[in-house]
Amino acid sequence: MKTYLQTRSNSDDILDAFSDFFRPMFYEESTGGMRTDIREKEGNYELDIELPGFDKSEIKISLQNGYLTVGAEKKEKDPKEGKYLRRECILSCRRSYYVGEDIPQDGIKAKYEQGILSLTIPKESPKKIEEKTIDIE
Repeated sequence: MKTYLQTRSNSDDILDAFSDFFRPMFYEESTGGMRTDIREKEGNYELDIELPGFDKSEIKISLQNGYLTVGAEKKEKDPKEGKYLRRECILSCRRSYYVGEDIPQDGIKAKYEQGILSLTIPKESPKKIEEKTIDIE
């Protein structure tokens, strides 16, 4: 993953300078930690979503109103060993994809291996648009 120095704005506004103070010096190229590759193959769409560090039990996939939502959440609590005053970390990410309203839930296949969630989604058949004519009086 590439990391770049964050650029500052060229604005002379004092509020911009103040908000830049609280931003981190570095930022990561990815947004939300869910890089996704989408391919069209053999009448299906194939999605490969990067979710490194998550267990299969921490990933939830849902289909509602034509939107496929993939979310992952990991909670790390205080370790049993060592001298920490408090240590807690919650990692969470979520992303939605519009797949169409006629896709059956049982038609979507999911597999998770080595930090990659692979989804196979059947392509929605194109709907036939019925041509209607309007008579002119």
